[in-house]
Amino acid sequence: MATHHIEASDKVLHGSFSPEHKPVLTISTGDSVTLNTIGLEWGLKHKDGSSTSYRSSTKEKKPGHPLIGPIKVKGAKPGMMLAVRINKIVPGWYGWNAGGGSDAWQNKQAEISSEDKTILNWELDAERMTGKTIIGTREFQVPLSPFMGVLANAPSEKGIHSTIPPRYCGGNIDCKELVEGSTVYLPVAADGALFSVGDGHAAQGDGEISGTAIECPMDEVSLTFTLFENQTISLPRADTPSGWLTFGFHEDLDQAAGIALKEMIDLMQERFQVSREEAIALGSTVVDLRITQVVNQVKGVHAVLPHGVLEVKTSDDAIR
Repeated sequence: MATHHIEASDKVLHGSFSPEHKPVLTISTGDSVTLNTIGLEWGLKHKDGSSTSYRSSTKEKKPGHPLIGPIKVKGAKPGMMLAVRINKIVPGWYGWNAGGGSDAWQNKQAEISSEDKTILNWELDAERMTGKTIIGTREFQVPLSPFMGVLANAPSEKGIHSTIPPRYCGGNIDCKELVEGSTVYLPVAADGALFSVGDGHAAQGDGEISGTAIECPMDEVSLTFTLFENQTISLPRADTPSGWLTFGFHEDLDQAAGIALKEMIDLMQERFQVSREEAIALGSTVVDLRITQVVNQVKGVHAVLPHGVLEVKTSDDAIR
């Protein structure tokens, strides 16, 4: 089990998904990778006031999120499952987010679609895990809970695919629960899996209501990869510090919620060996349906089964 390192550069950055992208690194199951990511604006700002710009190695006309990868996993074949353990995430020293400035769905709902874009610049403290921004004469501070917005295997479909909408093999999920200590389970759709990661978020609320979290580069991201040859899933799942998650993605929020619900019933059946009717009845007592994001072309919903809320006893124990 080896540990590999990737340093952000033009050679390892890309702005789209494709099963035809060439891998920048090949690893084996059980290996770990440490890397850093750049800002959403395809650059890095330095504390001395200078900056570095980057370009996509895959030369898209309009690249999407700057992603590190793809990382090829030896032996990965369609129908398998790849587990990605998030060991460590360290945000950089700065971030930004914005509100208004377009006729996007959320701006129309907030009645600000005709207003100019407002950008908040954030100073991040990775030791205290706090971020602060200045609005007028006032300083606002929020706790940080960093995660990666994009975690994805390549889709099976040939051609170039946008990084914006999440899909069955992962992508721009933007789920704030996928913090350090989480394991994300992704379907393998293309030979080698071809995993990519990027879009660092220092803090975000459920929904990502302005269209941006605190977008930031990450100084360090550590991931461990485990390939499961005989387990098949149809959509991403995750085991996080707060609980088990299943996801649904669809243009319609009701449809997204229904997909996340169906996936949670599948998971509960597997874990507790109960019928679907029993699973949904049990789930109604403890499972939360949360809006992941509403701003990525398709909306996201995640169902959360908190750890430890369902205490299981045998029949003999129950009658004592």
